[in-house]
This record gives sequence, C-alpha cells and structure tokens, in this order.
Amino acid sequence: MTEGANPFESLQSQIDEAATHLEVGDDVIERLKHPERVLETNLTVELDDGSLERFKAFRSQFNGDRGPYKGGIRYHPQVSRDEVKALSGWMVYKCATAGIPYGGGKGGIIIDPDEYSEAELERVTRAFATELRPMIGEDRDIPAPDVNTGQREMNWIKDTYETLENTTEPGVITGKNIASGGSEGRVEATGRSTVIAAREAFDHLDKDLEGATVAVQGYGNAGWIAAKLIDRMGATVVAVSDSSGGIYNGSGLDPVAAKDHKNETGSVVGYEESEEELTNDEVLTLDVDLLIPAALENAIDAGLAEDVRADVISEAANGPLTPEADAILEGKDVFVIPDILANAGGVTVSYFEWVQNRQRFYWTEQRVNEELEEIIVDAFEALVATLEEYDLENPRTAAYVVAIRRVADSFEEAGTFP
Repeated sequence: MTEGANPFESLQSQIDEAATHLEVGDDVIERLKHPERVLETNLTVELDDGSLERFKAFRSQFNGDRGPYKGGIRYHPQVSRDEVKALSGWMVYKCATAGIPYGGGKGGIIIDPDEYSEAELERVTRAFATELRPMIGEDRDIPAPDVNTGQREMNWIKDTYETLENTTEPGVITGKNIASGGSEGRVEATGRSTVIAAREAFDHLDKDLEGATVAVQGYGNAGWIAAKLIDRMGATVVAVSDSSGGIYNGSGLDPVAAKDHKNETGSVVGYEESEEELTNDEVLTLDVDLLIPAALENAIDAGLAEDVRADVISEAANGPLTPEADAILEGKDVFVIPDILANAGGVTVSYFEWVQNRQRFYWTEQRVNEELEEIIVDAFEALVATLEEYDLENPRTAAYVVAIRRVADSFEEAGTFP
C-alpha cells in the first residue's frame, strides 16, 4: 500500500483524464473536482470511566446536481479530510455511472472502534448524528455504512435524528436493519455487484468464468460476499486475505468456511484448508484470472502494479489503485472494472432502501437482486459502448466519461444560481 498517497489528488487526476475526451468547459470541470462543502467537527464524548475524549469527524458534500448527497460514514484511525473529500467525489460519479438520482457525500470519524465499548461507540455516534442533524435528511443528505460501521450505527443515527426532529423519517439513512426499515439484499449488495460486473467483463472478453481462478484481498463484508458468490458461479477462489495476512490453496478454498474461521479467530490466517500463508502483497500479485481488491484505497501502487499478474480486476474497494498503477496495468492489458461501477451495488440497494422507506412499501430480496442486476448490467453496457465510441483502452476512463457527462448535463440544464 502506498503510504501518503493522496486519494483526493487521485480522484482529481481521474476526472482530468476523462475530461480530455469530453466537450465540457474547463470551468465546469473545475467545479466538478471540488466538494461544495465540508463539515469538520470535534466531538467531545464521556467515556465509561467518566473521562472526556475528543474525536475529530468530517462530512463532505461533494456535488448535488443529480439529487441528494449520498455516502457512507467510516470509523477508522486513518480517516482524514482529504480521504473523505475523495470518497464523496467518487460517490458522485458512482451514482452517475449507475444512473441513480443521487449526488455524493461521505463522512468519517478518526477512531479505532476496537478500543471502545459499545456504549462509548453509541455516544460517539449519537454525538456525530447531532452535529449532522442540520445537514442530513431524506431530501438533503442520506448517510450509510462504510468501514467499521453497519446496521447498529445506522440505527443509532436514525433514532437520534428522529428524536431531535420529533418525526418518523426512516429514509434519512440507509443500511439499517430490516426491523428499522432496512432493505432485503443490502448486506450482500456490494459483493454482488462486484461479481456481476466481473461476469459481464469475462463475457465481454470472451473468457470463461467457470473454473477461473480468483484472489480476494480484504475479507470484510464486500470481499467475503464476493468470494462466496463468485464461487457459486463456478469460479475457484484460490486465495483470500485480511489485515493479518492471506491464505492460499491452488485447488480452491471454501469461502464460507474461511469466513467462519475468521469469525472464530479474528483472521483467515490459520484456516486448516490453506496450503500456504501469504502477505497481502503476495495475494495481490498472484497469477490468477480475476483479482478482487476489497480493502482500503491505494492497495496497489506503481511498484506493486509491475508485479500484478491478474487478467481482470474488479474493484470492490474504493480507490484500490493509484493513478500510476492504473496506467501500468493498462499497459499490461489488464481489464480493470472501476470501483464506481464494480462496487456500485451498495449505493444502488441503498437507493432501493430509500425508495422503499419513502413509499412505506417493501420489496422481496428476489426483486432487489433482480433490479440490482439490471442496473449493473446496463451500466457495464454503457461502459463498453463508451470504450468503443471514444476508442478508449481504459475502462475507468470510460466510466468517468459516462459519469461526468451525466453530471455536467444536469448542472448545465439547471443553469447557474444566482
């Protein structure tokens, strides 16, 4: 992983690259490279021992031309202002690529949740929700889970907002559990879109997914779900990893059993069916048909990209490749399905949840999965059409061309106010 690589600069570089293929004014492109506003706040929370601790938190609202801001909230020691700005920008173009009517937002708290009790995390979460209260709402900004957050934290935010506003508004946040107005299919959505996109790419490249070898770096929710689903499609998952390291078996691993081992021990390392233990970098550079990076951004830099041997990469994580790595992989003819398409399942099913909350009418899991599949397939087809229309080699550039064109059109059609 690249230490110090700036994800916000990576985002801006991706936008600049795509803009060279579009007839969009430099002034409009400049507008689309920066957030509209960023909240930076300090949360002072009482811990279980009665002492006070300060936590720095952020919420970036990048662009709202196509609809309310949308994006997750992460709890991590490495959260930074630039990271949150970058992630909120990627959300803008992810939503536009998927064709759903949202802008982009992102939030984060600088905290290691493993060091705090559940009661302390609840107080931190409710303190942040109180700060977010003027900014969020089902027509303004709709947060969701991200790294180290989930249904529990979303339920706390929803309850805090509804209590302070004296209302019932389940659509203020997505990623809730079913009892609190969540959607069927939401937990598996990011991993599901990652493998749907991979399947479409294999078909586009005339490759056979049946028996294809797969490595998954990052075995959290998105990674392990992707491994499980790609295994069901007939591919062979030969390696998986988490922050502690990786495991390998050339004949294939059982993704579900590996996840069970991680749940029991805290890591996939030590799983009894593994033939060999690997580092994360070794997992990323295995000679496989499909690589799924599903951890944090900047996992593959220019140096590591030289050693990548996968034929196809489907980005379950946000920003796992630096721009320099992207250029190297393009030169090696690696087909990279960009994050703004591959992992768009999460925000797409969040959109479905929001729609259901507003209608107070809830869908079956089958309908959710069918609607998700249609959106991801349509988005991939638009990417391929753009590759051909603009004679492009890089799928990421094609995705940004699609997305920027849609956002710029929305902005220009609305006019400038004041």
